[in-house]
Amino acid sequence: MGKIIFITGGVRSGKSSYAVELAKKMKKEVIFLATGGAKDEEMKERIKSHIKKRPSSWKTIEEEKNIIPIFSQIKSPHKVIIIDCLTLLISNLLLEHYSEKFIINYIEEIIKIILKSPHTVIIVSNEVGWGVVPESALGRKFRDILGKSNQIMTKYAQRVYLMISGIAIKLKGEQKDAEIK
Repeated sequence: MGKIIFITGGVRSGKSSYAVELAKKMKKEVIFLATGGAKDEEMKERIKSHIKKRPSSWKTIEEEKNIIPIFSQIKSPHKVIIIDCLTLLISNLLLEHYSEKFIINYIEEIIKIILKSPHTVIIVSNEVGWGVVPESALGRKFRDILGKSNQIMTKYAQRVYLMISGIAIKLKGEQKDAEIK
């Protein structure tokens, strides 16, 4: 049975770095599933910076929207998969005009696939509900869908962390970080 570790928090709070450190401690083969695309120079630099922080032995798969088929392509058991990040995945789907119902169902399908797999999956997401109410309808829709998706993830995750200023606060789960197999 697969395991989900969910890491949420504000922008630049250390979520991705913490996910990388957790994966390193598990001493298993790691697949990094990146959902952000390099659409401009600033994003290209961010991606380069993230890649430098990861071991070169890790496999990186870049997929902005259609991540479900990737799980069927991962044949070897007991890997660690980092999905970084749920926020960009939902944004990408929303910008392609997928409905809220579709996106929520998609998130639930991802969870089902993970839980049926032999893998430990670390999912990174932003907490966007603490800021100001977005001015646009699209911004409010994004915030609402991400908030619902984060709630669904935390319901099924074995461990949940909230990152604040580089500090991980465990919200759910009893096992020590190095104990998840």
